[in-house]
Amino acid sequence: MDIIYKVQTVKSFEKAIEDVKESLGKHKFGVLWEVNFKNKLKEKGLDLDKKIQILEVCNPNQAKKVLEQNIEVGYFLPCKIVIYEENSAVFIGMPRPTELIGMMKNNKLEIMALEVENELIVAIDEAK
Repeated sequence: MDIIYKVQTVKSFEKAIEDVKESLGKHKFGVLWEVNFKNKLKEKGLDLDKKIQILEVCNPNQAKKVLEQNIEVGYFLPCKIVIYEENSAVFIGMPRPTELIGMMKNNKLEIMALEVENELIVAIDEAK
């Protein structure tokens, strides 16, 4: 399995960001933080020719359960959703929680990660 889940959308970069946020909300994920890297690098005097927005997202109930199971999962939180433009195409994706948590070799955590991953995939697919 690939560590990255991504889909291509026909939506504009800006519309994809808007729709991802809306879809995440429907699935009980909130956006804790976001950064537009093209703009952030421009502030630092650097040019990036691609658009990329990173959202850090969290489902508080899932986060509480997994942290109660193993506090070191905090190294992998919050989940990231990335929207970027490349070669005039827009993509929405994420690192798969199952791949990240799988490194911890804990079956209970892997089951929880799969639940989160499946919910995020549905949210991404609905937004595309």
